[in-house]
Amino acid sequence: MSTPDITLNNGVTIPVVGFGVYQTPPDETKEAVTEALRTGYRHIDTAAAYGNERGVGEAIADSGLERGDVFVETKIWISDYGYDETLHAFEKATGKLGLDHLDLLILHQPLTTDFERTIGAYKALEKLLADGKVRAIGVSNFMVEDLDRLAEATDVAPSVNQIEMHPYFQQREVIAKGAERGILAQAWSPIGGVFAYGTEKRSPLEDPVITEIADAHGKTPAQVILRWHIQEGRQVIPKSVRPARIAENFDLFGVELSDEELGRIDDLETGTRGGPEPSTMTLEAFGRPIPEA
Repeated sequence: MSTPDITLNNGVTIPVVGFGVYQTPPDETKEAVTEALRTGYRHIDTAAAYGNERGVGEAIADSGLERGDVFVETKIWISDYGYDETLHAFEKATGKLGLDHLDLLILHQPLTTDFERTIGAYKALEKLLADGKVRAIGVSNFMVEDLDRLAEATDVAPSVNQIEMHPYFQQREVIAKGAERGILAQAWSPIGGVFAYGTEKRSPLEDPVITEIADAHGKTPAQVILRWHIQEGRQVIPKSVRPARIAENFDLFGVELSDEELGRIDDLETGTRGGPEPSTMTLEAFGRPIPEA
């Protein structure tokens, strides 16, 4: 089974469904990615800060797939921001992945307390793009004001902005701002997990609206949520280490949600973020050295 592609703003194509390895232990990463590739995933998303790029690279190397058949994305951590530092971070990432080029390289967070370093890092991405070492560049967790500041100081629009996005937190303003420059919204935590909303903990997987739609189509709640993203034009990066769930999250193309069903899911917005506020990601609190390859 294969999935459709989305064409990025620079003409590069990316599979509409990717496989994420956030919080996947390094010693489990190779097995999880191997299973994902066997299932049919052809986009793998990792990051320097995850500490598991090496396992991703080993799985790709052992898969028997041609390099051009696997779309590889990784992220630069804030500790490596700055022009020269980010160029070196690319060498660290490709060394661990065992690759000579990347399909997509993005900045993991806006460093709002030192945005000049963020700009320097992004200009390094532009250099890597111009030199053919990466095929596309982008950002992650950039809010409206971050995208505006970036646009004022750089030349190449990001191809993607990877953001927390699920039925309970939809970031419509960020997505609309990105759309002005053709920036694709990549959804991390696309299913939503379990987050605290006020004093209540709940998961979109257990929401009555989601379960009702899932029952009507003979699909799981996770499949309905991922399908909602895809039909609304977003790329999704679900993650799991369980083969059954890896397969479930990939089986999304035998169902079509109606406009009414999409609208009902849209109406689940709470405005409450599950992950950290991007502006709180400072070097003082979250900076840590990224090991050499």
